[in-house]
Amino acid sequence: MSRKKEQYRKVLSKYVPSDYIEYIVELLCAHPVQFKIAKPRKTKLGDFRVEREGLHKITVNGDLNQYSFLITTIHEFAHLVTYNNYGGRVKPHGKEWQLTYSKMLYPVVQAGNLPEDISKAVENSLINVKASSCTDQKLYRVLLEYDPPKDGLHRLEELDRGSVFLLNGKAFKKGNLRRTRYVCTNTSNKRQYLISALAHVKKIE
Repeated sequence: MSRKKEQYRKVLSKYVPSDYIEYIVELLCAHPVQFKIAKPRKTKLGDFRVEREGLHKITVNGDLNQYSFLITTIHEFAHLVTYNNYGGRVKPHGKEWQLTYSKMLYPVVQAGNLPEDISKAVENSLINVKASSCTDQKLYRVLLEYDPPKDGLHRLEELDRGSVFLLNGKAFKKGNLRRTRYVCTNTSNKRQYLISALAHVKKIE
C-alpha cells in the first residue's frame, strides 16, 4: 500500500494543490476505483461511470487548474461513494449525493489552505449544493480566475450583443442573456443554442 500511495502522490503532485494531495490519496485508498486523468473535454470536467465488470471508473480532465481539479475529483468521488451506498436507486445529483459531496468537501474548507476567494465560494456553494462547479456560476467564475491566460479567447459575456464568434469550430451570433446563458444563433443552420456566459470563445472580427 505504501508503494501505491507514493505512486498516487507522484502523479497527483502535477494536478492537485500540495496541501490536499494526501486527502485525495486517502480517498483513492479508501474507495478503490479506476482513476484516470483524461484529455480535455468540452462538455464536462469529470465523469463517474459504473463498470459492471471490475472497478468503477472516475475520469477528470487533465487541463484543469489545480483547484478545479481538486473540487471536480471530490465531486466524482461523491458519485462513487453514493453509488456504493445506495446503488442506482437514487438520482445522480439527488439529496444523497448532495449530502455525501458536502461531507467530503467540508474538510477541504476546514483545512484553511484554499485561497480566500475560493474558500468563500465553496462555503457558499455548500449552503445550496449544485450539480457541479459549472452549474454553480459563482464558484465556477472564481475557479476560472486561476486558469492560465487563453490567447485569442474571450468569455462570451465580454462580447457585445450581436457579435459573431467561434465555439467548437462553429460560428454563432450572440443574443440575449437567459439567466446564466446567452441565446446564440448558429450562423449556418440558424438554430438557437444556450451557451454559458463564461464559455471561452473566439471573436470573429
